[in-house]
Amino acid sequence: MMASLSTHVLDTSHGCPAARVALRLIDGDGTILFAAATDADGRCPGLPAVAPGRYRLEFAVAAYFIERGVILADPPFLDIVILAFGIADQSHYHVPLLVSPYGYSTYRGS
Repeated sequence: MMASLSTHVLDTSHGCPAARVALRLIDGDGTILFAAATDADGRCPGLPAVAPGRYRLEFAVAAYFIERGVILADPPFLDIVILAFGIADQSHYHVPLLVSPYGYSTYRGS
């Protein structure tokens, strides 16, 4: 029994998709299952299907903002945003990230 997984990163400070954000999918045992970067639309095609369990998505947001030319504090307020979530069944799980240099939000999308 596997669930499909997707994510979408939106840069709320610039009002656009966040392209080239490095991310990793990690299971409950700490094994990296997938590593890539978001595409021009802020999405990450290719995330693997996963079994029910606990997972983390880790997003390298400071590197993204620095690449965009944003001046961040040293160390940055947000460096790696970690979203820890659970997969309870075989349905689709969409885990979006809305991010700025000083805040973020997420929710279970569709």
